[in-house]
Amino acid sequence: MARKTRSESTGKRAATAASRTLRSPTASKAAKSAAGSALTQVRSSEVTGKRAASAASKTLRSRTASKAAKSAAGSALTQRPSRKK
Repeated sequence: MARKTRSESTGKRAATAASRTLRSPTASKAAKSAAGSALTQVRSSEVTGKRAASAASKTLRSRTASKAAKSAAGSALTQRPSRKK
């Protein structure tokens, strides 16, 4: 479950890309997961969870993912808390 710790949220462009990805019949399960995470964070301070971050990473590495899917995945990963050592 996502924790509320950051003030960053998904912007309008990324939200539009995420919506487009969720409506796409050809988008992968990982791309839709990342897009859903990005849309969840439009007007909230929630952060990306471990599973969604993994899906976003997979989407960004994919050769077949659309530009919109990669935009949504990038937004979701940006809102992942950094690991502290």
